[in-house]
Amino acid sequence: MIEAAAPHPPRHHRAAPRTGARGLSLLEMLLVVALIAVVGLITASGMRGGIDGMRLRNAGKEMANQLRYTRTQAIATGEQQRFVVDPKARTWTAANGRHGTLPATLEVQVSAAREVAPGPGQAAIAFYPDGGASGGRIALSARDAVWDIQVGWITGEVRSGMRRDRP
Repeated sequence: MIEAAAPHPPRHHRAAPRTGARGLSLLEMLLVVALIAVVGLITASGMRGGIDGMRLRNAGKEMANQLRYTRTQAIATGEQQRFVVDPKARTWTAANGRHGTLPATLEVQVSAAREVAPGPGQAAIAFYPDGGASGGRIALSARDAVWDIQVGWITGEVRSGMRRDRP
């Protein structure tokens, strides 16, 4: 048996009104390109300050850690140890020949006892077997930020942190 298909109601096809695809004008494209360029410049200038701040934090933390290491070595060996800084060369030397350099973008200022300095233009902080130190202060700065490292002369305690104004 063959079934007949039920008739479908007639469909009315109406053509949809054509809205037409509209492209961007040259002025709109130039505006977008200019906006991208402005955002890029702002981001680049912001990152420059961010990179300097990151370098400052990293260098400050590394120096503070090496000062603590030098103090620990003085206590462990029972012998005086020195942490030497050469501000012009931007270098430092800790116990057991550990040494490092500071980024050229940072300014270095050291206040320490002259009696323990190994030579002209260099500064040093001595750590003694009893845990004490000759004391001193190292300030690393970049733009308007300063990383302060202070070494107490009685206890040899090393404290460090960031502040937002120059010394």
